[in-house]
Parts: sequence; structure tokens; C-alpha cells
Amino acid sequence: MEPGSGLPQRRAGGGGLDLGAGSAAGSPALSGGQSRRRKQPPRPADFKLQVIIIGSRGVGKTSLMERFTDDTFCEACKSTVGVDFKIKTVELRGKKIRLQIWDTAGQERFNSITSAYYRSAKGIILVYDITKKETFDDLPKWMKMIDKYASEDAELLLVGNKLDCEADREITRQQGEKFAQQITGMRFCEASAKDNFNVDEIFLKLVDDILKKMPLDVIRNELSNSILSLQPEPEIPPELPPPRPHVRCC
Repeated sequence: MEPGSGLPQRRAGGGGLDLGAGSAAGSPALSGGQSRRRKQPPRPADFKLQVIIIGSRGVGKTSLMERFTDDTFCEACKSTVGVDFKIKTVELRGKKIRLQIWDTAGQERFNSITSAYYRSAKGIILVYDITKKETFDDLPKWMKMIDKYASEDAELLLVGNKLDCEADREITRQQGEKFAQQITGMRFCEASAKDNFNVDEIFLKLVDDILKKMPLDVIRNELSNSILSLQPEPEIPPELPPPRPHVRCC
């Protein structure tokens, strides 16, 4: 049986300053266009969005996150233990958005920890390795986690990673597309964290989809109270939410 079967549709400048006669007199003032400017503080983020990355062990979830946030790639990354996160601020649709990206462990023994992060996620990136069929075969299992713990309106994106290993491909692009088409609203993309191919596009498109989906009254009124946060980034999730009553797959 195919893995997707049974799923319903769903930079600082350096030159010195010539102070002229005023310098000899010890005057602290600068003349003309050299008058001192008060440095303006950076504009705060308009709101914050949480995104989680899920998928089986070794598919490159951490590599995708680090390529996007730090533009780095580690050839031999250690497996994530539990949950890790990074922050990146982007600008889309005239809004400054602080992205909190959660990288979850792929081993089943961490499921009870990582599942608590699903509920607050506005976007979920589900990753498989195009060179390892077993990671593709695991996708229905991850969909069950999404159905059980994630918000019904979370944006979903399926990513086939390690496109730099095309010669070792085991899962065709058509297979990935077919799986995504069975899930209502799920987008599909192939990427390479190593070659930095499609990585920025993955995250920015997901955020754009989230913003487009939000009603204007939510953006104007609720985000400043619920998603926008001036508190330190959380280290642990809220209490594990109860299972959702309605799911997308059996």
C-alpha cells in the first residue's frame, strides 16, 4: 500500500572626521552635515510566529534550520535531542516578523516531548530524505502526529531534502507531489540544505501563506496580544494539549 493511501484531502564605514577649526579649540560640536545623529533603535517586530520542523531522524531538519537562520551547513550534524530552536527576523507584506523555528528530534522516544510544540505552531514543515525510502514511508506516521496535536489551521509544507544527492534518489518528485496532493492545503517542495537550494523559499513561502490566511481583524487586534511577545523566548512548551477531536487521517 502506498504511504499516502487512506489520507483524506486536505556591515561599518571607516574614514576619520575632519573637525576643522573647532577641533583645535576642543569644541565637541561637529559642523554642517556632520552634526551628530542619535542612533535610532531597531524597529521591533510586528509579531512573532512559531514554526516547527518534523520528520524522521537524519532527514536534515537541523541543517535546513541552520542554513536558513545562520547560512551555515554542518556535514556531520549530531542528532537533535528533544527540541532545539533558533530565531530569525524577516520582512514580508510590510510586516517585520520574528520567526521562532523549533527543530524537533526524529526518534520516537522523544515524541512525548516534541508533541507539546505542535499546538502553538502556525506552520509545520514535514521533511523526508529523497535518498531514503523509509523516511518517505514514515510520512503517514507524522501526519497522525499533526492530526492529533497541531492546530487545525496550521499551514503544512512537505519538503524532500538532500536534492544535492540526486544520483542516490529513491523517491521521485512525482511521489512527493502525489503525497502532498492528498492532504488539503499542503504544499510540496524539494530542497538542499547543503547547496542552499530552495531553503529560503521554503520558510518565506510558508510565512507568506500564514499571513495570507490571517483575517485582517486578527492581524490588527489579536496578534499584538497573543502572538507578539516581549517576553524571553520560551525554553519549554506549555502543558501538553489534549488530542484534537477531528483529524485529517485515520
